[in-house]
Amino acid sequence: MTTTKLAPAEPVALTLDDRLALASLAMDERLALAGLVVDVNSAHISIDPLPDITIPQSPTAAPAPYRTPLAALLHRARVRIETDGWSREAMLEEDGRRCAIGAIRREATSRDQADDACVLLLEAIQRHWAADTIPSWNRQQGSVAPVLLAFDRAAELAHQRSV
Repeated sequence: MTTTKLAPAEPVALTLDDRLALASLAMDERLALAGLVVDVNSAHISIDPLPDITIPQSPTAAPAPYRTPLAALLHRARVRIETDGWSREAMLEEDGRRCAIGAIRREATSRDQADDACVLLLEAIQRHWAADTIPSWNRQQGSVAPVLLAFDRAAELAHQRSV
């Protein structure tokens, strides 16, 4: 019996596109196998349907009519009192009601901004009512109406001063 030996073929130089195509085929095979492994390993897991999650909507108030920071802050604090309720005694009640200073602190972005807004509110209060401090004046009020009016006057004052 005669055996014929074939001469070894010369290696063919692959182009970049050829090498990328081969790598892509190899990766497709590996990804398909990994997906199958995940399916097999997680087949026993039963997932209960997720409960419906409701996100409470924030009160939609009209945009602030003021462009200056302190005037806009005082307007937001006024809206906060209208939305959450007004408290005569406490900065924050358990049910969410707030006093004048509590509303300002809730809406302010910094302690300094809250302090500046309180100064303007006190000035607006002192122009129309006899008061030494915001808390003492807040306690004297019989309803929320004067408090809201004081916020309006303070916001207008801040707007006039462009602060």
